[in-house]
Amino acid sequence: MKNKKKIKYIITSAFPYTNGNLHIGHLSGVFIPADIYYRYLKSFNKKVLFLSGSDENGSSIVIESIKKKKKIIDLVNKYHIYIKKYLKKFNILLSNYYRTSDKKHHLLVKKIFKKLYYNNLFILKQNKQYYDKYHNQFLADRYVIGICPFCKEKKVFSDQCNKCGNLIKDNKIIKPISILSNKKPIFKKTYNLFFLFKKEKKYIKKLIKNFKNKKFKKNIINTMKSFLKSNLIDKSITRDLKWGVDVPINNKIFKDKKIYVWFEALIGYLSSTIDYDIKNKTNWYKYWKNKNTKLIMFIGKDNIFFHSILLPIILNRYNKKFILPSNIPANEFLKLEGKKISTSNNWAIWLHEYLKYFPKMQDILRFSLIMDMPENKDTNFTWKKFQIYNNSILIGIIGNYFNRVVVLINKYYNGRIPNKNNKYLDNIDKIILKKINKYTIKIFNFIKKFKFKLSLYYFIKLSKLGNKYLSYKEPWKIKNKKKIDNILFISSQIIGYISFLSYYFLPKTHKIFLKIISIKKCDFNILKKKKFIFKKNHKINKNKIIFRKITNKEIFKQIKIIKNNENKKIL
Repeated sequence: MKNKKKIKYIITSAFPYTNGNLHIGHLSGVFIPADIYYRYLKSFNKKVLFLSGSDENGSSIVIESIKKKKKIIDLVNKYHIYIKKYLKKFNILLSNYYRTSDKKHHLLVKKIFKKLYYNNLFILKQNKQYYDKYHNQFLADRYVIGICPFCKEKKVFSDQCNKCGNLIKDNKIIKPISILSNKKPIFKKTYNLFFLFKKEKKYIKKLIKNFKNKKFKKNIINTMKSFLKSNLIDKSITRDLKWGVDVPINNKIFKDKKIYVWFEALIGYLSSTIDYDIKNKTNWYKYWKNKNTKLIMFIGKDNIFFHSILLPIILNRYNKKFILPSNIPANEFLKLEGKKISTSNNWAIWLHEYLKYFPKMQDILRFSLIMDMPENKDTNFTWKKFQIYNNSILIGIIGNYFNRVVVLINKYYNGRIPNKNNKYLDNIDKIILKKINKYTIKIFNFIKKFKFKLSLYYFIKLSKLGNKYLSYKEPWKIKNKKKIDNILFISSQIIGYISFLSYYFLPKTHKIFLKIISIKKCDFNILKKKKFIFKKNHKINKNKIIFRKITNKEIFKQIKIIKNNENKKIL
């Protein structure tokens, strides 16, 4: 029999715009779930790339440069450095963090765009576009805000509602206002290239069937079906902008136009792989043109259309050998204190501000964001819940159990892990050993299925199991040394498993746990094979304080800060 070819993985997180700082929504929506999945694959030595980058083109960037009175290049440089820095500070293990202002990206985008253009996937049409007569310029989507015609949400951009996720047909926004002049824009005729989605109707139907068979989330399938029912409206693929990727067609009409940011930004995943390839002397085609590669794309629900419909069409039309998404785990939105996170309204928890008040406490935020991850519906982050998760779970359950076991092993055995004596194992001991393995396998399986909240639930449950077992057995009251050996042997295995598994959920704490249990490197196959972590006479160190309590005073202060920030609105 021939050996099966090894599966490779490409994991991607949606590119954040370089028009502002990172907030908790970025972590919760795309970076933490992708990082957990990446860590899981790496822990079992899978060949995997984890890619992302800065989205540095489009109207959002231009608008921010106008507001800040800065050169666009200075703005994107500043935020690119910032985003890269804080993703590292929050222990996101990216293989490559790229930027779409790079020349390699522009060249690739133009190459793909030209092929699709000459394959008649675009059509030149005259259309009416918003125009600000006070600033004498055409207005791209993000220059115009108004009321969503579908859900009536206020202050949405004119191309897509960030609440309901619907694409808004050109000029259909209610009560439009120009961001530049804060006045109602007029309509003026212009020419743009439009993407002919009607030509791809059969292919979109095929994609829906394919994604359904692969058990993609309902929000993906529903968005695709909704677009199919909307008569596949042609979508403008060029914009009247001065910043972005030039339209590579030799026609004076396109002289002052750029390629639509969401067309070119999607190609950033390919560009990022090429950039990684150059740095590491690998072959990017072995990933993107390999049927044994799985492409997993982590996004927010507002990006579903682009990743589930537009990107597959681009890849298929450019080169049929390119792989398509194996899954698109699209999260819903994370709210903050009951309200939608908004950069423009300054209603957010910014990562740099968080570390200012909670230095070296990245894991606490990560833990809280996994607890409230918006996997299937919008969820709500509150400072009060953040405090409860820290004080009641991290300290009260996980930290407390870890401390109890380490103290007892140091007290009874001078830090040496006792040996197991099968003769003195009772039914409770055997049940606990089975449950350790059962919970661990559940954690692995839920991560594989992108159910990160459930995987964390069983991680917590492992500590609860250990606490309950220790309290029930009360080794400090037992005189039979062999029985005490078994109790603390089993308890030591639980803290060993907790230490290993914390790699996914609490990466900074994971390193502290390993130092305490005196293990330098984790072999996760031990857990999968249901083996014991500690060898005979293994010596652990003494415990140290891992988590600190968060006070009511600190929480009240944070609530006051975000309310004060909201009063200093950016827009």
